[in-house]
Amino acid sequence: METIVSIKPLLAVLVSAVGALIIIGTGKKPNLRESWSIIAGVLKLVIVLSMIPAVVYDKKTISYSLFNILPGIEIAFRVDAFGLLFAMGASILWIATSFYSIGYMRSTNEHSQTRYFACFAVALSATIGVAFSANLFTMFLFYEVLTIITYPLVAHKGNQEAKAGGRKYAIYLLGTAKAFLIVAIILTYNLTGTLEFSKTGIFPAVVQSVNPELLYIIFVLFFFGFAKSAIMPFHSWLPAAMVAPTPVSALLHAVAVVKTGVFTILRVIFFIFGTDLMLDIGVDVFVITFASFTIITASLIALSKDNLKARLAFSTISQLSYIILGAALLTPSAMVGGIIHITNHAFSKITLFFCAGSIYVSSHKTEVSQLSGIGKKMPWTMAAFAIATLSMIGIPPVSGFITKWYLVIGSLERHSLVVLTVLLVSSFLNAAYFVPILYKAFFSKENSNSEHNDSSDDGDLKENPFLVVPLTLTAIVSVLLGLYPDFIVQLAEMVVK
Repeated sequence: METIVSIKPLLAVLVSAVGALIIIGTGKKPNLRESWSIIAGVLKLVIVLSMIPAVVYDKKTISYSLFNILPGIEIAFRVDAFGLLFAMGASILWIATSFYSIGYMRSTNEHSQTRYFACFAVALSATIGVAFSANLFTMFLFYEVLTIITYPLVAHKGNQEAKAGGRKYAIYLLGTAKAFLIVAIILTYNLTGTLEFSKTGIFPAVVQSVNPELLYIIFVLFFFGFAKSAIMPFHSWLPAAMVAPTPVSALLHAVAVVKTGVFTILRVIFFIFGTDLMLDIGVDVFVITFASFTIITASLIALSKDNLKARLAFSTISQLSYIILGAALLTPSAMVGGIIHITNHAFSKITLFFCAGSIYVSSHKTEVSQLSGIGKKMPWTMAAFAIATLSMIGIPPVSGFITKWYLVIGSLERHSLVVLTVLLVSSFLNAAYFVPILYKAFFSKENSNSEHNDSSDDGDLKENPFLVVPLTLTAIVSVLLGLYPDFIVQLAEMVVK
């Protein structure tokens, strides 16, 4: 595949970092500060979209190297179909989240809004850095930057609960990276002499034949080291991080953090080990087992949660493992299904969190049991919630159906009745913890004794247009991705081929 040298990948990374500096400099002027956040987001998206013709239609890669550190180790960027798909979703959703954040942060009178918007911008730089990394070393650096810069967002509220959630977030993500990832990267470099991604994997045949057990251990270290994927048992940081403001939860669960986790694991599967080696050493069975367990267990836990954000958090843990499961099945359809779910889940899950924030801002309700009749008071919010719910369950024409269709076909290609059963049972569980929310919202009578009604004597309850517009648009995109999936499927097929 031909490679084009261009500075565009570096510019895509830097634009939001520069935007963060301007945001800090204009912090005393909220309108100007937030305008720069939007401008940086639009510029980032334009740069990312400008690379589509070369990558998608001309079948080329775009690369840019900064400098070498050691032989085979450099800070470098490369844009391929996989990275471009991830970067497009993150760039589009950053703009939506920026608009949403303006309405949310002002409506709730949150403190330290300048720090919030600045950290948000740097987080998106780190996310794009992961997407466009040309090698393991560069990807690891941006992965760690993302952990550090999102810590102030998780602990934003500054109370004891927020500090505890922030500590758990940092300990899990930094701890697993130090304990597992660094060891895996060092071992990989010693065995191969390089950390550069390759479509056929990077381990020489002699290493594969002599040290299959060591390769198995290295993969396990990578698998648990990238703990942002929230695979069980390294998942409890994610529900703890729900103490953050809702736009941050949306960032964590749809755009940056968790998607970076699954993206990095798929990079290792496809571009460090390669599908043939995964099968040869049998580590695919290990991944399928943990992903399947996480899908079912997290769904069962979600059923027990009355807090809306907690239910969404465990839903995310479950849905992320669809992505990993699809990749680990190593059949063409399953791998396509896993890859496209990075985008499909992003738009649907961010819609759900946007809706949760809209409900909180308008009514101060946080529990599922408090939502009786709210669909009549907040029709736009709950209609968007319903659309995103259909996607999570896998009902056409919303995008989640396309994911599950490919995963089901992939499980049949693998001749795995167990995986097929996991997919069917998990879809039933998705319905079991989402449909009651919709039933309460649209068909239950209002509970006048519901707690936390505050001033929202629900007769005066109104939706905030700053929040409703972004969540409506992301819900619409979820439907469009279900009706017209060809483009993202084409990108996924380019990765698989």
